[in-house]
Amino acid sequence: MPTVTDFPARGKVTSSGDSLIHFNPANTTYDLHLAVAGGYAGPTGKPMNAFVRVTARKVYTVPSGGNFIAPIFGPPKTIQGRVKYLDDKCMVVHAGTPIIVDLPTAELAIDLDNGQITVGTMVNVVALPGARFSPA
Repeated sequence: MPTVTDFPARGKVTSSGDSLIHFNPANTTYDLHLAVAGGYAGPTGKPMNAFVRVTARKVYTVPSGGNFIAPIFGPPKTIQGRVKYLDDKCMVVHAGTPIIVDLPTAELAIDLDNGQITVGTMVNVVALPGARFSPA
């Protein structure tokens, strides 16, 4: 049975500060600005596996569309893609790179106009501020 940790993001940390890193997922032009707890002392400019995590403000099921993260440069605010993993508290959305999404607890924060969320469903996530990074 898969778990949320079976879906790391592959990419490079391009720069780091005390509590913020810039992460470039492999095969993309994204420059994701992500919080890192306790600072980052890992490699810079070298391929690695990591976990990118956001908390959802709102989740929508959508009928079609592409996989993307917006904005391209900065902290992720909108994530759209197919669900690769789902449990009661989180899901993994492939949006150019796997993103772990902590699901909102409010019932009205999940809009199921295009059916239930299942593995393979296309979803659009509006993320709260505070996207996080942790090495795999």
